[in-house]
Amino acid sequence: MLEHLVEWQAGAVTLVPVRKSGLESWRQTQPEAGRAWMEANNFTAEPGQVLVMPHPEGHAAAILVGLSDDDDPWAFAGVVAKLPLGTYAIAGALPPRQADWAALSWALATYAFGRYKSRGGRDWPKLVWPEHADRDWVTNTARATALVRDLINTPAADLGPAELATAAEVLAADHGARVRVVVGDGLIAENYPAIHAVGRAAGAQRQPRLIDLTWGQEDAPKLTLVGKGVCFDSGGLDLKSSANMKLMKKDMGGAAHVLGLALMVMAAKLPLRLRVLIPAVENAVSAEAMRPGDVLPTRKGLSIEVGNTDAEGRLILCDALAEAARENPALLIDMATLTGAARTALGTEIAALFCNDDTLAADIAQAGEALADPVWRLPLHRPYRRLLDSKVADLNNISDGPYAGAITAALFLAEFVGPAIPWAHFDIMAWNTTSRPGRPDGGEAMALRALYSVIVKRFGTNP
Repeated sequence: MLEHLVEWQAGAVTLVPVRKSGLESWRQTQPEAGRAWMEANNFTAEPGQVLVMPHPEGHAAAILVGLSDDDDPWAFAGVVAKLPLGTYAIAGALPPRQADWAALSWALATYAFGRYKSRGGRDWPKLVWPEHADRDWVTNTARATALVRDLINTPAADLGPAELATAAEVLAADHGARVRVVVGDGLIAENYPAIHAVGRAAGAQRQPRLIDLTWGQEDAPKLTLVGKGVCFDSGGLDLKSSANMKLMKKDMGGAAHVLGLALMVMAAKLPLRLRVLIPAVENAVSAEAMRPGDVLPTRKGLSIEVGNTDAEGRLILCDALAEAARENPALLIDMATLTGAARTALGTEIAALFCNDDTLAADIAQAGEALADPVWRLPLHRPYRRLLDSKVADLNNISDGPYAGAITAALFLAEFVGPAIPWAHFDIMAWNTTSRPGRPDGGEAMALRALYSVIVKRFGTNP
């Protein structure tokens, strides 16, 4: 991806952005031959439309690129595949945010998950770094997005709990962070019983674990990220159908997201103390699998009746959140591919946000709008907490009814956080069901740009 953003090169072909609203006035500045060529080729500056303007010597003098009037940030991503191989430079100086997006969308348009392809990947045109582009932001955002996509796209056979821990260790080594991993029966010894209960069915080769990454100065403000790391979800004894199991390699999407966000934070050397907690398991079927009706202990001391073994994500998150809350961080964020109910409510392209802090929620929503990273706040409606009541335990992991599934899941998690800690919970799809410019079908990062922006706003940057 980033190899397709280059320094200035002699002979780079000029890309001329033209908006439909300004087409006519721009046409008037062109020589008669150019106007005739545009008319003959019906160039109307529709978004994504491309027209090669010929040079008298037979090569391209420039290439016109149609842009929408609403500053679509993905505009240049839609152009990349339409251009012949070569190096291109955008004419003139774009405003800084547009320059950022031109570079980022170009880079993300060249992303491909090629790990299992026997032939080399496709080559792509290159873009000269636009003037005024924030290279650090573009670079870190592109790398974080690629990390998230790569992890989610990797099949579960090659990305189990151990491999997810290795990915965290590699990231930590790149940025001078520390990683501690609690494995298997060590989870019982260190009081993470719910994580152990969910993951023990996977057997000795794919033992559950808690991945604990720390970075930064101990006395700096604390940011803690928690990500659901279910590397494959069969549903347990409440077995999923084959159709519903098909995409369950993505059920560690929350873990992928917090690693991607951690990359951005560490690469920017933000002045904070970062902690990333990932409970990593496989929800398998075996004689060791938890059963519907079992009662599980948790790190916080609350007991949970297992109403459904396919609601396992919240079970592993509750232990990790209890540990996160113990330190009373200045900001706590968790991310999880948690409920189908959130997808029913918002579709696949909008991240569902639950938050106990109105200012934080507003900041996230505003950043999402500004950075083409949409989120939508759903309510932590406290009266629905009664739906999680259990006759035999402190609470059930599911409600008895078919309604408000995303809300009751968030309320379940809230039991392990407490109201005094600013907390944002994201229920995400982490997958593109169709391809769009810069966003191919497959694993996808959601709310990453928005959250990084909010973190910078709250904690600042190093001078």
